[in-house]
Amino acid sequence: MAAYISKEEKKIPINDPSGKWSDMTLLPEWEEEFYDVYTAKKHGKWVMLKTLKKEYADKPEYQKMLEREFDTRYNLAHANIVMVNDYELIPDIGLAIITDDIYGYSLRRLIDENKVTPSILRRIETQLVDAIDYMQENHIIHHPITPDKIIFTDQTENLKLIDVGYDHKDLLTPQDTAEDILAYGKVLTEVLNNIPGNYPRLRKIANKCIDPDPKRRYHSFSELYLAIERRSSSQLYGWLIAFICAMVGLLVWLTLGN
Repeated sequence: MAAYISKEEKKIPINDPSGKWSDMTLLPEWEEEFYDVYTAKKHGKWVMLKTLKKEYADKPEYQKMLEREFDTRYNLAHANIVMVNDYELIPDIGLAIITDDIYGYSLRRLIDENKVTPSILRRIETQLVDAIDYMQENHIIHHPITPDKIIFTDQTENLKLIDVGYDHKDLLTPQDTAEDILAYGKVLTEVLNNIPGNYPRLRKIANKCIDPDPKRRYHSFSELYLAIERRSSSQLYGWLIAFICAMVGLLVWLTLGN
C-alpha cells in the first residue's frame, strides 16, 4: 500500500461490477479547494486519483477546469514531477485524473518527525529547483509549492512534485517567477530550520529568495541554480584547470624526452 497515506485515510466503498477498481481510499491531507484525492488499485496496480468534490462534480465550468489540468499535465515529462497517465470516468467517483502512485513520505511529514537528512536537503537544492525551472520553461502556473506537495520516495529519496494544480499560460510574468522563487525560499528555509548543522551559504540563498522586495530576489531559476551550484562549479573548474596543466606538463615532458 502507498506509504504516504495518513491516519486520516478513509476507505470508500465502490460499486464496480467490472472489478477494475478496488481499495479506494480518500486522502484528506491531499485535498484542494475544489478537488478530492484518492489512492486506489486499477487492475491490481496502485494509482492516485484527483477528482472534483461532490458539490462541483456536475458543474460544467469545474469539469472544464479538471480537463484543462489533465491536458496540461499530460504533456509534462520530468523525472521529479508525478506523471499523469489517464483521464476517465470512475464508478461512484466521477471524472478523475489518474497518476502514478508514489511510495514514500511528504516533506511535511519528514519535517514533523525530525527525519530531514542532508540527502533530502541536497534534493531540495537540485531536484526541486530543476522541476520548478522546467515548469517555468513550459509556462506552467500552479498553486504554491509547499512541503505537503513534495514527496520523497522510499529507499532512493528521490523528490517528486505531487498535485499542485497545473495550468498553462502563453507567457509567464515576472510576478509568476517571483512567486515561485518565494515559495522555493520558504521550503528551503523550513528545511534548514529542521536539519542539524549550519548551512550559511544556503541560508543566504533562502533569505534572498524570501526577501519582501521581489526586486531583490533571484530573477530566474537559472540564476538561483547558479547560486546554489557555485561551490560545486568552482571545484569543477579547479579540477579542469589542474587536468589541463597536467596534460600540458606531460606534453612538454614527452617533447623534451624525444
